[in-house]
Amino acid sequence: MRRNRETSLVSPSRRRLLVAGALALVAPRVRAETPPHLPAVASFSILGDLVAEVGGRRLDLATIVGPDSDAHVYQPTPKDGKRLAGARIVFVNGLGFEGWIDRLIAASRTKATVATASRGVTPRKDIEGLDPHAWQSVANAKIYVANIRDALVDADPEAAEVFRANAEAYLERLGALDAEIKAAIEAIPKSRRRVVSTHDAFGYFAARYGLEFIAPEGVSTEAEPSARDVARIIDAARAHKVAAIFLENIIDPRLAQRIAAETGAKIGGTLYSDALSARGGPAPGYIEMMRYNVKQLTTALAS
Repeated sequence: MRRNRETSLVSPSRRRLLVAGALALVAPRVRAETPPHLPAVASFSILGDLVAEVGGRRLDLATIVGPDSDAHVYQPTPKDGKRLAGARIVFVNGLGFEGWIDRLIAASRTKATVATASRGVTPRKDIEGLDPHAWQSVANAKIYVANIRDALVDADPEAAEVFRANAEAYLERLGALDAEIKAAIEAIPKSRRRVVSTHDAFGYFAARYGLEFIAPEGVSTEAEPSARDVARIIDAARAHKVAAIFLENIIDPRLAQRIAAETGAKIGGTLYSDALSARGGPAPGYIEMMRYNVKQLTTALAS
């Protein structure tokens, strides 16, 4: 009864004031624990995954060219322009990979900072120009991550420690991946380290890990290979006794199937070159993509 009498001494109006005061103390704390999101755009799915690893929950990230899609021949949409217009930072690969990106940026009138992830990479040269597929070497992917980290720190200094910590943890994982790939390729007999792929996207992988790729297309998928190109690859595959033909997730498989039929080489599987798989597929992230590709290669070439 005493407890009830003491409680009754607090009037309803007084009780409302106490509740309001308590909420006022709690509300600012909740707002401080919910950081603002930095609106960001990445040009294609592989780059988007690297950006997401570094930015984490601090980003509101959109990716223009999605999974299983070819950024070489992509046609931007009005929705892409709106994404860029609302962004504070835009990440591109560079090295001529996104031939449409400069026009899109100009058309969107975005005021966002444009960060080139491949800055500092030593580019490979091809007969058609620079090879833009630098991420196919994990050593280059680490350069991408450092550039992404620095660009995010500049764009959102309040989250600098978050970005640096995320990047450091991810760089450690990439270092382990690089060593893993080297060991896996070294286990393949040297005489069997030749494959045919459907476009020249694996030059950086070949240079880093000691595998030879023969491709009927150049570094871009924009032009169809001529009959002479296909004949040249068939002759090369026969001469080098290529063990396997590999398809790509962004390429019409009929080309590789024709080469395989005329050379007797087997279809070794599908490689992910310029795009990740969808979330439920075998290569939804960069590390998963590289591991999947290596597994396909080692399985087909080991014996």
